[in-house]
Amino acid sequence: MNYKKEKDMLKPRQKTPDLNINLTNGMEWTLSKQDPEAFTMVVVYRGLHCPVCKKYLEELQTKLSKFEDLGVNVVAVSSDTKEIALKTAEEWDIGDVPLGYEFSIEEARDWGLFISKGIEDEPETFIEPGLFVIKPNQELYCASLQTMPFARPGLDDIINAIKFVLNKDYPARGEA
Repeated sequence: MNYKKEKDMLKPRQKTPDLNINLTNGMEWTLSKQDPEAFTMVVVYRGLHCPVCKKYLEELQTKLSKFEDLGVNVVAVSSDTKEIALKTAEEWDIGDVPLGYEFSIEEARDWGLFISKGIEDEPETFIEPGLFVIKPNQELYCASLQTMPFARPGLDDIINAIKFVLNKDYPARGEA
């Protein structure tokens, strides 16, 4: 078996790979061009086939202004095709969430994300959920990775954590 060596893992305080992605609103989004006051938050979701993702992104829509008030730019991305992502934007109640598509499996591996082979009505392969909070200089502050649709960090917990971090100037952890 091939195990990713620890030295290859994306760690806090390390510069993240750049991310250049097309959005369903016709715009292009590039991580290195973001200029947030505090952080950029990249939410990776499994795709249209995932009802847990639908619920999570719909909740994100209701809290988007709270993230913006904290100086956090938000984007949600998946490996879905443009057509499927447009259907997601149309069918899910996520109107203001910037929705990126065609995040490649190869790029996802560079971010340390887990990849699954589809079963039943799922795509052949797709990316499992992840959440990345990234400093304006593109250094990873923190990340949460899942191997399945469940056990994601609560968005209220993320909001409260960001408030704490900003108030206390709390350093990134997990870099050792």
